[in-house]
Amino acid sequence: MTTSTNSRFSQLLSGMKAQGLDAVLLNPSPSLPYLSDLHFHISERPVVLAIAKNGTSTIITPELEKQKVGHSSIPVTCFTYTEDVSQWQTAFTAGLKGIRESGAKKVGIEPRALRVLELRFIESALPGVELVACESLIAELRMRKSADEIAQMRTAVDIAQKALLNTIPSVKVGVSEKEMAALLIQHMLTLGSGGELPFQPIVAFGANSANPHAVPTDYRAKAGDMILFDWGANVNGYFSDLTRTFALGDPGEELKKAYKAVQNANQAGREASKPGVTAGSIDRATRSQIEAVGLGEYFSHRTGHGLGLEVHEEPYIRSGNDAILDVGMTYTVEPGVYLNGKGGIRIEDDMLITSNGAESLSTLPRDLQLLPV
Repeated sequence: MTTSTNSRFSQLLSGMKAQGLDAVLLNPSPSLPYLSDLHFHISERPVVLAIAKNGTSTIITPELEKQKVGHSSIPVTCFTYTEDVSQWQTAFTAGLKGIRESGAKKVGIEPRALRVLELRFIESALPGVELVACESLIAELRMRKSADEIAQMRTAVDIAQKALLNTIPSVKVGVSEKEMAALLIQHMLTLGSGGELPFQPIVAFGANSANPHAVPTDYRAKAGDMILFDWGANVNGYFSDLTRTFALGDPGEELKKAYKAVQNANQAGREASKPGVTAGSIDRATRSQIEAVGLGEYFSHRTGHGLGLEVHEEPYIRSGNDAILDVGMTYTVEPGVYLNGKGGIRIEDDMLITSNGAESLSTLPRDLQLLPV
């Protein structure tokens, strides 16, 4: 095992013991390479890694992907199946035999990742075993980033920021959202981002920017439009996630007022970030700034979310979340105001909790920039 994987694996086994889990089952998700260095994609062929409480591991995988198992950083026994679907259950039954015969009562799974496809094979191989959510166990490990993980995320932020700076000069009256999204992606890939981006960039102009999760369209920019970019890069599986909003010429006083409220909210969220505070307190800090100017009803989502191997992971920066922020945690601060039919504003930064406060990994200007018409 690598030092980092050995530590994660040992922590997982300790957590399993504390939660009374006899095993943990993982199908392709970010947790799989995190704990084993094995990379598989979700496909029509099921893959499941089984980690027993005694530390022994087995994996059920298609015959054609057997060679990947040699790259595992943990000892693992491989059980394969062919294209004959009728034999797939046989592989699962054999691969999970040790867990079944150990008298296992409770086995952990990741409900957000596990599909019904794998679930049915598992249920048949482990009759009478209780399958319980163990995402919080794994999240406790993944939330606290190592120095190496933070370095990857810094690079992902740097690539994303440079890509936007290379894209903005091309934003003119008449360019389409799709054209600018394509250009932004091209710049990220050229600068070194992995091809599997955290999400399709959100590039939204004018009234479309009032949709928080807009999809780029053929709409062409007009003078006075808000110009919103929400995008991220990938470095060795670690993601960045940023948003900046511009105006193409003068957007008018109403949108400028909304922009200032979002800018103040973003600053408040960043300044409230430090070890020992709750995730919910960051949400309150941002939301209070927007509510203070009468725009609270137009801030329709949480303040942010954890970031790392997934673009949305724990901790979630939302109202009522009492999770305590700790050193090494990374998350977004992204308040927004969305005025239907007029335009939207969001400013998003990637934060890192440090021993004496917090650092914004992203450094692009947050003042409203009026792009030339």
